[in-house]
Amino acid sequence: MRALGIPFTERLVRLDAPNFDAQLATVYEGSTVPVLIDKDVVIWESLAIIEYLAERFAGLEVWPQQAGARALARSMSAEMHAGFPALRSACPMNLGKRYAARDRGVDCANDVARVCQLWRKARETFGRHSGKPYLFGAFSAADAMYAPVVTRLDTYAIEVPTDARAYMDAVLGSAAFVEWRAAALQEPWVVEADEANEVAINVLRNTSAL
Repeated sequence: MRALGIPFTERLVRLDAPNFDAQLATVYEGSTVPVLIDKDVVIWESLAIIEYLAERFAGLEVWPQQAGARALARSMSAEMHAGFPALRSACPMNLGKRYAARDRGVDCANDVARVCQLWRKARETFGRHSGKPYLFGAFSAADAMYAPVVTRLDTYAIEVPTDARAYMDAVLGSAAFVEWRAAALQEPWVVEADEANEVAINVLRNTSAL
């Protein structure tokens, strides 16, 4: 929404807060995060939110405009939403630290290879000739879905092909992502369950707030 210029007001709910479920219940009983509230409409789950935005703001091209590109973008986003368990497990998302490169297991490597394969397919088929750096040329929902994967590959110094690295750099350098990371680094808490069991080589978090 930030990348596409859709205005919204953000309410941060800390995941490990004792009253997490109670806070969400004030929005919609049993919902998860993220959750989007548009007047009397409440939508949760990332893909459901994206589809709602695509209908609500049809002129913004939340999904790619071309039918084939849109189909691939939706398929890739669904795979991201439900897949890559080894990568998720071996590399918890952490915007505040950098870890040394090391072997993180064959299952994780297979997930990384699949991600790079998908990115290459999108770029070579639809994005490469656009003059823009994202998966389907202009920034779309698919890029938003894969941003957490981009951060994992960057945080854990996972080696990827040159074309994948170029795409990662485009996402990491985008204005919306830079704003997201800056806000994350200002959070004064650490969720220990999401910290990797290894020594970071570079701590980016604003430690003065801890």
